[in-house]
Amino acid sequence: MTRVVVPVRYPLSKHSRATLEEAIRIADERDAELTVLHVDLYQDSRGVTRAALRRAVESAFGPQERTRYVVRRGFIVEEAILEEVAAEAADVVVLGSKQAGRWRQMLRRILDDPDIESYLREKLECTVITVRADD
Repeated sequence: MTRVVVPVRYPLSKHSRATLEEAIRIADERDAELTVLHVDLYQDSRGVTRAALRRAVESAFGPQERTRYVVRRGFIVEEAILEEVAAEAADVVVLGSKQAGRWRQMLRRILDDPDIESYLREKLECTVITVRADD
C-alpha cells in the first residue's frame, strides 16, 4: 500500500490547509494511506494531541478514511519530519513551499548539496511534492 505523509501546523494555517488538500487528493488518487503529522516543539510546546489534530482536519475536510494522525515531539521540526517519513516508509511526502525552504536550509548545514528532493529520493526512496499556497 502506498503511504503519503503530510506535515501540517496546528492550528491549521492557510498554507497547511492547501498542503493538506493536495495530500488528500494524492492519497485518494493513489488509493493510499495518509499520515497527517504535526511536530510539537519541546521549546514551544502547545500540548497538541492527536484528537485535536484529527478534529481540526475533519472540521476542514470532513472525515478521512485510511488516515493516521501523528503528533511528534522534537527540537527541530525538519528532523522530526524526516524521522516520521523514515518510520512510515513513506512513498510520497507533501510539503508546503515554506517547509521545503526550511528543509533546504537545514540540509545546507549538513550536506554539500542541499537538494531535498534528491536526498529523500535516494536515502528514503520517496517522492517529494511541494505545494505553494496563494498568499
